[in-house]
Amino acid sequence: MSSPLIVQQSEFIALCDQILDAGIVAFDTEFVSEFTYRPELSLLQFAVNGQAVAVDPYEIDDLSPWWDIMTDDTTTVVVHGGREEVRFCRHFAGKKPQKLIDLQIAEGLRSRSFPISYSALVARVLNEKAGSKETRTDWRRRPLTQQQIKYALDDVKFVLKIWKIQEKELIDLDRLDWAEAEFQRMIDEVDSEFHRENWRRVSGLHKLKPRELAIVRELFDWRDEVAQEKNQPARRILRDDLLIELARRKPATPQDLTATRDLNRKNMFKLAPEVVQRIAKAQQTPSDQLPQLTENPNTQQNQDEQVIGKLLGIALANRCAEMNVSQTLVGTAADLRHLVRYHVYKEISEERPRLMAGWRADVCGDLLTDVLDGKISMRVADPESDHPLHFERLS
Repeated sequence: MSSPLIVQQSEFIALCDQILDAGIVAFDTEFVSEFTYRPELSLLQFAVNGQAVAVDPYEIDDLSPWWDIMTDDTTTVVVHGGREEVRFCRHFAGKKPQKLIDLQIAEGLRSRSFPISYSALVARVLNEKAGSKETRTDWRRRPLTQQQIKYALDDVKFVLKIWKIQEKELIDLDRLDWAEAEFQRMIDEVDSEFHRENWRRVSGLHKLKPRELAIVRELFDWRDEVAQEKNQPARRILRDDLLIELARRKPATPQDLTATRDLNRKNMFKLAPEVVQRIAKAQQTPSDQLPQLTENPNTQQNQDEQVIGKLLGIALANRCAEMNVSQTLVGTAADLRHLVRYHVYKEISEERPRLMAGWRADVCGDLLTDVLDGKISMRVADPESDHPLHFERLS
């Protein structure tokens, strides 16, 4: 390409053909999320065959050739911390990426660093320096400066070199299948955002009754509709904490609603009749259709569970240090609680505990269940080591 910034459709098509021929490409995006319903895609960056190039989505009418590539089963797309790139793909193509590699995840499976910034990863793996002075750029503004373009291209410049090194080590460690499983899990988690009941992610639901949950659900859907129509972030229409407050107060008139602190704003005076109408609709939901409260995964059943979870956390941290793998990737505190409830308290859930499945079972599954079953003793073996504990099976 003659220019590092593509603004012509024909040049973009030529780039896509080049990517298809290469079979592998580094990909990144720049976006702004503060002002619109969805993050606004403002720049796409690619590195292929040793060349880095940016694509201006405000000038290219049809980006579908790229989304077709990202969702095919032949082209490998390499990203760093690529959740937003997966979201863009899912939104614009309506499908998930098929062959996606995430450097951030890969690094966490060959070291204990996760998450790790791109600049830190470049310095660690390649001893190079990536640009970091344009992090507050409004990427919607045009024209872009040469400095901005250079910064954006740095985000893909080193990606394929890093992956080549990571891939070799993951193969040597017999962990490449671990990485592939985690890449897919990340993709599936992002994809689930387009299907799940997102209203259940509102903080404070565990304090509400079923009828109040129905109000939150109704107002959440209403807020989403208005946000899409106005192309504004949903939180600008109505904050999450105000959803909870309205569910508790259940105002029956616009006057009652706007008497609530933080709801006596100009935009809310206009929207108040709709909000009251939606609250009334939720109030009429038949009892057998009311949403039920799901268990808060962050609550402890009892003190015993809390103590057991902390013990397992120590064992897990030691094992991860011993194997040089990120504990954050292997298992969270919620994963440990799930294992305790499943194995100790015999709470059967729809999903087998993550720590007992797949590659995680190879890392720590037997260790943790053996600790729970009292089959293992633990002692300090080397206080100077980064994994000072030693576990011994009891005879």
